[in-house]
Amino acid sequence: MTQPTTPQKPASPWTDRLELGEGARWIDDRLVLVDLLRGRLLAPNPTDPAMEVLAELGTPLGAVAPIHANPNALIAAAGTGVCILTGIGTDELDVAWIARTTTGPTENGSDTFETAAMRVNDCTADSAGRFWFGTMAYDAAEDAGSLYRVDRDGTLTRVLDRISIPNGPAFTEDGTTMYLADSARRLVQRYSVDVGTGALGEPEVFADFADCGGGPDGMTVDLEGGVWIACWGAGAVHRYLPDGTLDRMVELPAAQPASVCLGGSDGRLLHITTAHYGIECPGEADGAVFTLRVDVPGFPAASFRNKVER
Repeated sequence: MTQPTTPQKPASPWTDRLELGEGARWIDDRLVLVDLLRGRLLAPNPTDPAMEVLAELGTPLGAVAPIHANPNALIAAAGTGVCILTGIGTDELDVAWIARTTTGPTENGSDTFETAAMRVNDCTADSAGRFWFGTMAYDAAEDAGSLYRVDRDGTLTRVLDRISIPNGPAFTEDGTTMYLADSARRLVQRYSVDVGTGALGEPEVFADFADCGGGPDGMTVDLEGGVWIACWGAGAVHRYLPDGTLDRMVELPAAQPASVCLGGSDGRLLHITTAHYGIECPGEADGAVFTLRVDVPGFPAASFRNKVER
């Protein structure tokens, strides 16, 4: 069956070519993203076609989320844990670590352990103010990764394990549904979420990428519940309806789309990061950041909230 495609062509307005462009987020009316393995936090520069470097951590940086009522700080998954970044975009950058991943049982009682050389991957906040992030082995060892949750009181919980390459999670605007990809298995799972506690329901397969020529990577959800998913290795981004039906495809001149977000003044500008990581002879568009107008808007990145906020 021929799948629907989007007639518009994505544009690439910036000159940067990122090793592993990830973590695209719409925060405080601007796009931010990361060059993950290089630990760089980036944003478009309004007066220059090159991205502005907001922070360099010297450790892998998976993604960031805003912090409620603190516009000058971000929470980040970095290295093997979680930190608060302040002084972003200045010479006074401060990195305050609030949680480190540890071995031990998960929330569901499993007793597997992280034993390989690990790093963070993708992350996000949910509508209730919790922060979620995934870990994986540097060599993408099978089942080595986990999904963690940082609650508003700072408690770190390992929620899921036996994930090879976690991407997402991505939440609906109301926080009642979470999507999580295991890129190595080419599957996206959907979970119901108890908004009050953060507990997850049983997983169900939402999208199977076995026949698409690549694996699911970063994701975002729009206001109609449509799920945009970067398809690593296939040079495309897919949008799925809430029932899992493939709605449309956006083809790209870059082989490895890695993350997506919706932003712009009306929420209808789809941003797509790509990577040249692992490509022996990258093409001129590999690692570029693309934009594309779409019909259904998204919503800004949710904020992490600490326990004393209402």
